[in-house]
Amino acid sequence: MAASAQGLARGQLRLRTAGLCCRRPSRGLYARVRRLPGPEVPGRSVAAVSGPGAWGTDSYCLELLRKRDYEGYLCSLLLPAESRSSAFALRAFNVELAQVKDSISEKTIGLMRMQFWRKTVEDIYCDNPPHQPVAIELWKAVKRHNLTKRWLMNIIDEREKNLDDKAYRNIKELENYAENTQCSLLYLTLEILGIKDLHADHAASHIGKAQGIVTCLRATPYHVSRRKVFLPMDICMLHGVSQEDFLRRNQDKNVRDVIYDIASQAHLHLKHARSFHKSVPVKAFPAFLQTVSLEDFLKKIQRVDFDIFHPSLQQKNSLLPLYLYIQSWRKIY
Repeated sequence: MAASAQGLARGQLRLRTAGLCCRRPSRGLYARVRRLPGPEVPGRSVAAVSGPGAWGTDSYCLELLRKRDYEGYLCSLLLPAESRSSAFALRAFNVELAQVKDSISEKTIGLMRMQFWRKTVEDIYCDNPPHQPVAIELWKAVKRHNLTKRWLMNIIDEREKNLDDKAYRNIKELENYAENTQCSLLYLTLEILGIKDLHADHAASHIGKAQGIVTCLRATPYHVSRRKVFLPMDICMLHGVSQEDFLRRNQDKNVRDVIYDIASQAHLHLKHARSFHKSVPVKAFPAFLQTVSLEDFLKKIQRVDFDIFHPSLQQKNSLLPLYLYIQSWRKIY
């Protein structure tokens, strides 16, 4: 997948820029993190699972997101009030699965944890969630919105397969991973918003793949620090770049060309997602607010000429909450 095949010159990788404003973001964005109302669900009473150890399960999910998935945390704050607590639960579930790989020393332990979550989802759909904060909140979300079990299981299955420390063989393999994780997460978010629309699903598919690709790029310096490289091997081979080149943090043209090709693929997915803009219900737009952070990263990496190890790429954008608020107010994605 050479740069010429993408039909994009580096100078032509142009991304829409959110409007800038010198004002400080409204405190209302942060005020929403206060106590979230618990949902009323049919069947088993929430009180039945709100004994010792379960108090403040909504706050637990919120705090987990704030620490481990700050961008997802900000995006969830801008969802409609009736959907917010469920979105926090869903993203907290994703965080729990995502951090398994980096918190284990042996694959067997990771498999055991994945099995725990697989059984947890089964128990949730049997109306018998375990006394675990994320599980309890996810059960509430499932009961309230009748979430599709298959999407939850897809996330677990794909995260489990990813416990093997192997580089993606090609960009398609990376996209498949993103489809089963990030896209599944977006499909569930659309269900939380009450959206059943083919165009919204298509947009979610492309945005999720862009998210997966960008996440892989952003994590590269961290993985390299642990002597691991997961970038698609087909693109590396195309430019004559080895894993050792990344481990040595080489910054020559061939290494940058690898990053350029991968970033261009993420950009194309964002472009395809936005091609459905006029057909996607406006009610679905809040589910796609993560395009703001994706666009921000792609612009930053372009500015440093696709140097994946540039220090600026590891810095948080302090204006991200403002950009998200503007995007939400403009009702675009």
